[in-house]
Amino acid sequence: MKNKVILSCAVTGAGETTKKSPHVPVTPKEIADSAIKAARAGATIAHVHARDPKTGKLSHDVNLYKEIVERIREAETDVIINITSGGGGDWVPSEEDPSRGGEGTDMQPPAERHEPVGALLPEMCTLDCGSVNFGNQLYVSPTDWLRDQAKLIQQSGVKPELECFDTGHVRFANQLAQEGLIDGDPLFQFCLGIPWGADADAETLAYMKSRIPENANWAAFGIGRMQMPMVAQSVLQGGNVRVGLEDNLYLKKGTLATNEQLVDKAVGIVQSLGKEMMTPAEARDYLNLRNPYGKAE
Repeated sequence: MKNKVILSCAVTGAGETTKKSPHVPVTPKEIADSAIKAARAGATIAHVHARDPKTGKLSHDVNLYKEIVERIREAETDVIINITSGGGGDWVPSEEDPSRGGEGTDMQPPAERHEPVGALLPEMCTLDCGSVNFGNQLYVSPTDWLRDQAKLIQQSGVKPELECFDTGHVRFANQLAQEGLIDGDPLFQFCLGIPWGADADAETLAYMKSRIPENANWAAFGIGRMQMPMVAQSVLQGGNVRVGLEDNLYLKKGTLATNEQLVDKAVGIVQSLGKEMMTPAEARDYLNLRNPYGKAE
């Protein structure tokens, strides 16, 4: 599989992007349809969040996740489903009382963050490996909470994608593996360019991938205008890639994108660098995924 690349499409995310682009999917049907179109364009994995159909904002409703997953599984197009387990981790200190969360705070303990994963048993889920300043708010994932989440994911048989927004997250992800909380070869995702985490550049990517175990698999992505440059850098440095409207809204300056357009552009970059896309079936074998709901190609 050395000549093949896994391409993830993060189809919607949780950010305040729905007012910025009409292409960001909101309803379960829209999210599932967008994931299916991305798969037809060449995506190996669809990474999904749920949104409130009425407000367009992040939702933790397991029933919404259930509808998204069922629609994707029932489609004729095969794709690996990767559900977020980031859940509620947003902390905004109250101006009146900084010991309390103010407007915008959305916190869930580990069991609640894991609930959609445990209920629906996707093939993969994300695991954010630390806290980070996220713009002007704090994303909170204390280490003991992460250990609890890792145990829940491990018990479910779902493959965790270890999301690292900064170098310290890589250290803690390695610690989880050393403690026996990650089964099989660990899978890292380097999340680059988010204010104020690790930079989206070749040097930072090279450092982060140099700190993971030899048996690890990895991917990386950049946000905004760095999305496609980091596709190229990831391929050049031997990794896998991610694109999608969660991370970037534009196909090029001034032109709003759809998920399938971003996937198609990324496929072109990957192929221009001498690589081919890995199919979902190939990736299941390569990553040793448990796949009770997968479909033969």
